[in-house]
Amino acid sequence: MFKRINKQLIELPIPEYGDANAAAAVQDLLGGRFGEMSTLNNYMFQSFSFREKKKLKPFYDLVTSITAEEFGHVELVTTSINLLTKGSSFPAPPDLTPLQNGKDMRNTAQFVATAQTALGADSMGNPWRGDYVFSSGNLVLDLLHNFFLEVGARTHKMRVYEMTDHPTAREMIGYLLVRGGTHVLAYAKAIEIATGTDLTKMLPIPSLDNSSFDYARKFEERGLNNVLYTWSNEDYQGIKQIWKGTNPENGERLRVIDGVPKGAAIPDLDDLPEEFAPGITKDHYEQIAKRLMRDL
Repeated sequence: MFKRINKQLIELPIPEYGDANAAAAVQDLLGGRFGEMSTLNNYMFQSFSFREKKKLKPFYDLVTSITAEEFGHVELVTTSINLLTKGSSFPAPPDLTPLQNGKDMRNTAQFVATAQTALGADSMGNPWRGDYVFSSGNLVLDLLHNFFLEVGARTHKMRVYEMTDHPTAREMIGYLLVRGGTHVLAYAKAIEIATGTDLTKMLPIPSLDNSSFDYARKFEERGLNNVLYTWSNEDYQGIKQIWKGTNPENGERLRVIDGVPKGAAIPDLDDLPEEFAPGITKDHYEQIAKRLMRDL
């Protein structure tokens, strides 16, 4: 089971104005073939269906702890998409066409279906697919798939970074480039322990070096490229048997931190009366407040 904390992984810049077409590109990092919904669901189903959890505990603990982090990645990408649509419409009576900008945006569905928030879909509006999940039951095959999935996800993040200079998008991508690179290395180390094969010799495919990405630098300076979290105060200690030694990229010591990252506040999205969202007027709110206080 999971414990939820009302924070997101990092603070994202709150833009004065968004970029709805940048939000459409970022959608691929959420619901694309190599998006965060894919990494989450791949690892989640593998961890739920893992065979011989006790005998192969370090590998189970690794996949399980990374699963928990991927929930936070889905949340972070979703929040960035929500922020990137800011200022794309204006409050006005329906006959003044307050959503007129939506018809010229690449992802018109965000204006029609979700009140300008994220979709469980890729950058072309295609829904995320359950058959993106690979859970073969074979430990080495699943680990190899996860390594490939993380490398593919990193490639797509690098490309979307080059598509938009919006600071909200780049802050999110810079962080995930660092954390995704950490997961690439984690699965490579797991495969090396399981098979003796050093996959890091295959790198760069692409390079794990983030020096070309300004928005990634500060997260590496904080050492986030050397850390895995257990996402539990007591369980999943077995990852320490895999995540050990030094980072081949920088020679720094790899560390396992018990628990979760510190996190940051989740932005509170403003209402959009032109989208009838959340659809609660001042009078409605006052009525709701009275009902909430009733019988306390």
